[in-house]
Amino acid sequence: MNQTNQEDVDRYPASLRILHWVRAILILGLLWAGWHMTGLDDEVASKFDVYYPWHKSFGLLAILVALVQITVRLRTPRLPQPPQTLARYEQVLSRFVHRGMYTLLVIVPLMGYSMSSTFTLSDGVFFFGVNLPELLPKNDNWFVVFQWLHKVLAYTLLGLIVLHVVGAIKHRLFDRDPRSDVLRRML
Repeated sequence: MNQTNQEDVDRYPASLRILHWVRAILILGLLWAGWHMTGLDDEVASKFDVYYPWHKSFGLLAILVALVQITVRLRTPRLPQPPQTLARYEQVLSRFVHRGMYTLLVIVPLMGYSMSSTFTLSDGVFFFGVNLPELLPKNDNWFVVFQWLHKVLAYTLLGLIVLHVVGAIKHRLFDRDPRSDVLRRML
């Protein structure tokens, strides 16, 4: 196989690269907004008038982007595999982190949707101005459970993202074998 064809196989298709970076921006923005808005006093009007509605809208957008990305991945016949130059534990850790992130990219927004649906004082779930149906009955006891899950799983997702980024940087800057550079596959 010539060098050009090998590089094509080692890079993700443009559609997946674009979805990856769009999703990354969305998720980092949502994590920041969630952390920031929950730290605001309830008397701050923007907390409930701006942050919560936009967080819900972008959270639903993030789950849609993740589902599209998962669908494209499943329909793409040849995806890059972890380089053989990586240690076995790095290949296993990479698969674990990726699968964990994809799982949480779906579950965390669903827990947020469940929070909004069950909270008795919630004014609903909005998706950029469209009021979506609340799928669960109002129940503040369940709200507390979904709130806890949303928070813990969001922090777990953040931890996996940190591992993902640190791994990419390690392979790019510190590994001696340039074939271990996995970041170039997403650029």
